[in-house]
Amino acid sequence: MLTHLLYLHGFRSSPQSAKARWMADWVAVHRPDLVWACPQLPPSPAAALDDIHAITAGWPAATTGVIGSSLGGFYATVFAQSRGCRAVLVNPAVDPARDLAAHIGRQTMYHSAGESFDFRAEYVDELRAMAPPEPLAHPETILAIVAKGDEVLDWREMTARYARGRLKLIAGSDHGLTDFESHVPDLLRHLQL
Repeated sequence: MLTHLLYLHGFRSSPQSAKARWMADWVAVHRPDLVWACPQLPPSPAAALDDIHAITAGWPAATTGVIGSSLGGFYATVFAQSRGCRAVLVNPAVDPARDLAAHIGRQTMYHSAGESFDFRAEYVDELRAMAPPEPLAHPETILAIVAKGDEVLDWREMTARYARGRLKLIAGSDHGLTDFESHVPDLLRHLQL
């Protein structure tokens, strides 16, 4: 049974995203014994990974799970592959170095009106440097939930990347997976919650 759970949000997102709040509420009601962390990740991927490792230092791999959405899905892949723990990825970014190269400069936050940050060119290099190996070392630890209706990332690329693990392909939906709640039973089963 899982004892520790980490949630990693996407680019320009935060712990205030609908999925992060939904999971925080679920944990509070159903598993208040669970060690739960959903940090605000910094714009620098290297700093984000440092924060993730600092938060989870001492967490037991066998009973740790991670959920990641979009860029958080990329980070969750890196984390889960290095730790050998279970992961659920929601519309995960496959090549964020390529995709985010077009977003260098000032960015606004989705859930914090008026807040912004600088996404720097060196962050693209940081993403490139941390890309997990292909093929993944532990694909069996991953459940990828991929929406064909994702308007930001290519579902075919996500499906190809995570084909060796468990894959749930959704006919419609969108990048934010607004029907997240309907996929929670699969998430809970995979994470052994």
